[in-house]
Amino acid sequence: MAALAKAPANAMLTAADKVRLYREMVRIRRFEERCKQVYDKGKIAGFLHLYIGQEAVAVGTVSLLGKNDHIITAYRDHGHALAVGMSMNECMAELLGKVTGCSKGKGGSMHYFAPDKKYWGGHGIVGGQVPLGTGIAYALKYQGLKGCCLTFMGDGAVNQGAVHEAYNLAALWNLPVVFIIENNQYSMGTSQARSSAGEPLAKRAEGYDMAWAQCNGNILYEVRQATAAAMKRAHEESKPTLLEIFTYRYRGHSVSDPDDTYRSKEEIREYRESRDPIMLFQKCLQAEKVLDEAAIMKIDEEAMAEAEASAVFADASPFPPPEAIMQDIYWEEDNRSEKSKSQGRMFFGDKE
Repeated sequence: MAALAKAPANAMLTAADKVRLYREMVRIRRFEERCKQVYDKGKIAGFLHLYIGQEAVAVGTVSLLGKNDHIITAYRDHGHALAVGMSMNECMAELLGKVTGCSKGKGGSMHYFAPDKKYWGGHGIVGGQVPLGTGIAYALKYQGLKGCCLTFMGDGAVNQGAVHEAYNLAALWNLPVVFIIENNQYSMGTSQARSSAGEPLAKRAEGYDMAWAQCNGNILYEVRQATAAAMKRAHEESKPTLLEIFTYRYRGHSVSDPDDTYRSKEEIREYRESRDPIMLFQKCLQAEKVLDEAAIMKIDEEAMAEAEASAVFADASPFPPPEAIMQDIYWEEDNRSEKSKSQGRMFFGDKE
């Protein structure tokens, strides 16, 4: 860990920077735990994919984003959302379908968006975000901007045809995209060994003459170093990278799924006790004399209080009005003064 702290991507981090990274990981953990409590009370409908156990991946990668860098991910999107700076209030309200949510209560758990933060979701279709991330990278290159798109997917998405089509175009056109596989080892309830032929998954990049790498997603410093190298390749050479980050989720695929019918309780316990990303970074910062017990307790208390406040905020927020169901569907409908279509109609039953 000491060697990783001195790696180029981490050497310039100040004590304050390190505490901030630790705080972000704790905030994600406490938010997700509070979400589970709200779900258990029946206030969240649909799916709820928690990020507990994977915090170092989102925080480590997102902490490197620059002015022209973008991010897009799959449906396990809460961690990335908080990491880019979205508030717990707007995130919790979205889960409850409230109008104060980040997607006005229309997206739910799987569809967080923050265009102002260059965060493009949150996508429920398995692998569907990967071609979109490749398109963002194409736009950056077309516009002559020095940036990249971090395009996240789970290990279960790697066998989708659209993912390989995106790999092919990214390599063929030299696009500045970093494909990131968050390999938590289980595609829903199926282990990687039973669902994907060939190891490692990142090695598939060789079929497209694309650079690839792997790293331990439980160690924040390692995540930052591996991601920084891939982003440097995108920025300076306009070339893609396939980065496989090994991580682990403690809860079921969705909270409605069982935690331990397809894996043992001992396996989950072993990860919690010896590989937990927050625990490992906490011990690292204590060894560096950056964190002490008082600071650890304060950060934890503040994160729990913020998560609790977000639940209160979401509860008190109103649902969208009925007429909102026809809004945010087509841009031209929301901006009628600039509507270009003089004939035809956008919806069945529209009087125009």
